[in-house]
Amino acid sequence: MAPQTLAAKVWREHVVRRTGAGNDLLYIDLHLLHEVNTPQAFAGLRAAGRTVRRPDLTVGTEDHTTPTIAVDRADPDAARRHQRRLMARNCAEFRIPLHRLGTASQGIVHVIGPELGLVRPGMTAVCCDSHTTTLGAFGALALGIGTSQVEHVLATQTLPLARPRDMAVTVTGTLPAGSTAKDLALAVINRVGTGGAQGHIVEFRGPAVRALSMEGRMTLCNMAVEMSARAGLVAPDDATRDYLARTAPRDAGRYDGLALHGDDGAAFDREIEIDGTRVLPRVSWGTNPAQSVPMDGRVPDPRDLADEAEATAARRALDYMDLVPGTAVRDIAVDTVFIGSCTNSRIEDLRAAADVLDGHRVRVGTVIVPGSARVREAAVAEGLDRIFARAGADFRAAPGCSMCVGLGEDRLGAGVRSASTTNRNFEGRQGTGSRTHLVSPAVAAATAVRGRIAGPDDLSEA
Repeated sequence: MAPQTLAAKVWREHVVRRTGAGNDLLYIDLHLLHEVNTPQAFAGLRAAGRTVRRPDLTVGTEDHTTPTIAVDRADPDAARRHQRRLMARNCAEFRIPLHRLGTASQGIVHVIGPELGLVRPGMTAVCCDSHTTTLGAFGALALGIGTSQVEHVLATQTLPLARPRDMAVTVTGTLPAGSTAKDLALAVINRVGTGGAQGHIVEFRGPAVRALSMEGRMTLCNMAVEMSARAGLVAPDDATRDYLARTAPRDAGRYDGLALHGDDGAAFDREIEIDGTRVLPRVSWGTNPAQSVPMDGRVPDPRDLADEAEATAARRALDYMDLVPGTAVRDIAVDTVFIGSCTNSRIEDLRAAADVLDGHRVRVGTVIVPGSARVREAAVAEGLDRIFARAGADFRAAPGCSMCVGLGEDRLGAGVRSASTTNRNFEGRQGTGSRTHLVSPAVAAATAVRGRIAGPDDLSEA
């Protein structure tokens, strides 16, 4: 057999049968659900008289529309309340475990999956959310799927899919001090573009990737979809083993996939290399994640872009963002800061923000939303909540997607400019007319203190 990539090996082990027309029927090891995109799938099951084939391999949570100000806060929106009632009803009827708001294991679906020990190397996982790619940090093949596919997986525990191509992103060297997985993700997307990995499963490799914590790898794989990757992967290693030993110690005998890796000489359809030593903290200036520059950079001038399509997109982005070409990044004032989302809401992210905020006061409204109830509990145990309070930041009582997607109460108004640790800065992503700059947790915290885009080192100069 010819040398195979990591993705090819995982895929091969899950093929139930070839379906023709280039599709394979894959067995799915884990199916994650949330309240927004699932009601139609359950309605389809009822209409067809079907049941859920493997409720024991299916897990639900409430996250996208949940209130975050207080666990017991009454949601004023009837549609959101109805969505969550449907989720509870569907999971109860079909015997699916559900982590409801207010329970000790509730949180953002891509956060609780790993922390509950549900995700293991070599498995297949799906969820009705594009950022399911996050789980590829464990060497799992994790795919975002649509509503009709959700129904198919619920009914059969399989999914017909065409095999994506393989892409390797190798990051050499070591990231400089102060640079994070979020900065690396933005640098890769800036390099390849938002469509650069379309139709591919991306394997992130190299010493800089290996040096990332598991939480950093989750951030990197989370944003693989922002360059249109079908999935992102990091081969499992000792860091993976240590994480799993903490989150699911009783399942230690099920980690056979820890030895899983691609073969030497395996061919990729596309390969790029990034010099990790040149990855500096980055800030997005436009309306897609590829439009970013280093912290010490300036807003680009569309006239300097050789590609006319890119220049046109830049002109539209600058108009929407109300930015002038040539403006220094550090001169961009913001109205608010958001720290959270499935990209950057884990305990490591909150620690990074607290390290910066400690001893300072924020100048703009700053909302910090933990990714799960367990993350919040850990933050309180470490005293991070007290640091946030002294700094004047609003550390929310309940976890959820919050201001990332703006489906709940937390959203920005038209013209409001934010520094955000989220994954998308599309027009209106955080609220109609809102303007979003994507940053790491440390940069977000420093920006909150200065009231304009800033890095932690800028605070020592104040």
